[in-house]
Amino acid sequence: MERLDKLLSSTGRWSRKEVKELVRQGRVLVDGVSVLRPEEKVEPSVAALTVDGQTVDCAPFVYVMLHKPAGLLSATEDSRQPTVLDVLPPELKKRGLFPVGRLDKDTTGLLLLTDDGDLAHRLLSPGKHVDKVYRAEVDGKIDEDDVQALAAGMVLADGLRCLPAGLEPLGDGSQCRVTLQEGKYHQVKRMLAARGKPVLALHRLSMGPLVLDEGLKAGNWRFLTARERAALKEIEGLP
Repeated sequence: MERLDKLLSSTGRWSRKEVKELVRQGRVLVDGVSVLRPEEKVEPSVAALTVDGQTVDCAPFVYVMLHKPAGLLSATEDSRQPTVLDVLPPELKKRGLFPVGRLDKDTTGLLLLTDDGDLAHRLLSPGKHVDKVYRAEVDGKIDEDDVQALAAGMVLADGLRCLPAGLEPLGDGSQCRVTLQEGKYHQVKRMLAARGKPVLALHRLSMGPLVLDEGLKAGNWRFLTARERAALKEIEGLP
């Protein structure tokens, strides 16, 4: 059982103060009945909560899609530089969200934030081979030799052995689509640099079944839909 004001504020949509005002105005219903006290105890997994007639999802875990802009660290906190959590409202940051995997500071695109450690671990497990798709702009032109080199599985100068990866030239070849089954440190940049095609810009398009919402501008976020959450858990065999 949890306090109603704590439960609703944990969704990141309202502060505790705002929830208390919503309750005072009779806009919050629990199982169809107006609640009079913000400290009312409810069972999150059972109670049907609505605010202004709209159902509120109070699931035990939070899943957020972020369109990461350049300049933010993929970290939970840093004393000197802004992180991806700094774009979230204070109420949501209190949930203890963290990025699933990392994007370099200058890399943009899809980043999943959650407090579901089990799901994150499984998505990042090397044995799962969850595809991660990127669009890269390079200094040079991607050719067929580059495509074959990544498909064969590269061994980098420092001895890192990369799994086979997909490489598709786009347009005149100065841009390309890269598909990885793993996510080693700076991997896309290191592989393409080893081919003499250093990366000028990198953008993540998708991770497994999760595709960056084209309507989500850089620096903006939204909660995953029920369908997106189900798709992520389905590939991992989670309930």
